[in-house]
Amino acid sequence: MSTFWSIFVMVLVTINVVGAVWLLFGNAKSDPSETTGHTWDENLTEYNKPLPMWWIGLFVLSVAFGIGYLVLYPGFGATKGSLGWSSVKQHDAHVAEANARLEKLFAQFRDIPMNKLVDDPKALSIGHNVFANNCAMCHGSDARGARGFPNLTDDDWLYGGDPQQVITTITHGRNGVMPAWGAVAGDQGVTELANYVRELSGQSHDATLATAGKARYMTLCIACHGPTGKGNQALGAPNLTDNTWLYGGDLATIEATIRNGRNGQMPAWDKTLGPDRIRMAAAWVLAQSQQAPADTAEAAQ
Repeated sequence: MSTFWSIFVMVLVTINVVGAVWLLFGNAKSDPSETTGHTWDENLTEYNKPLPMWWIGLFVLSVAFGIGYLVLYPGFGATKGSLGWSSVKQHDAHVAEANARLEKLFAQFRDIPMNKLVDDPKALSIGHNVFANNCAMCHGSDARGARGFPNLTDDDWLYGGDPQQVITTITHGRNGVMPAWGAVAGDQGVTELANYVRELSGQSHDATLATAGKARYMTLCIACHGPTGKGNQALGAPNLTDNTWLYGGDLATIEATIRNGRNGQMPAWDKTLGPDRIRMAAAWVLAQSQQAPADTAEAAQ
């Protein structure tokens, strides 16, 4: 707090306290025989009588409490108070206390391999809470995702579904970039590519356009999605031969994806959650998936 605002608050507080005391004692000395000059219904006269002493006593105690509070706690400008209390110190104390309890809670799960953690009801309950508080806004409360947000309950993984990969994804995040090919392929080329993609996934398509699209695919798309269209988890390139679609598998949506590209981002949660909560969340996600985690090097880490 700057000097100006500190003085401003001190003056304002002083005026309020002194004004309250003056008002109380000024009213206490009122003449009970004095009238305010107001008369209602011809004979109902308002007298200027003081408040009862017990009522004034309560107000005096309130003022005394306020002064005592200002001595003990911050409130009088930049004065810190004789107790040295601050909301920051109280917050830090509460955080330290909570962290101590959490340390004891998480410590019991650190040496449990992930393939066993996914069957631990207590661990899954903690993981579900972590997921609900941090991940549900994108992936949904049931982890089934939405348009542009992956479904975490199936066995289709862009970057791999083993425990370490899931932990890495949550920890560091992901940046999925599909380049725009509209300017390169043109409208006709985009339509041909989209029909070939639908052929790869076993959907209805124009065979002639798909044949032309295959030649374009082998030039433009093979580097990421592979010669058979099964994708590449190292790059996060999706498998085009199944019926799992992040943005939609209808012809118009596929054309839009090829023409304009896609740019999906999974934020990094390492600083927000920390390794213990990330493991719990990963265990819960893997438990929802159809893929059972193997006992990998991560389990012993």
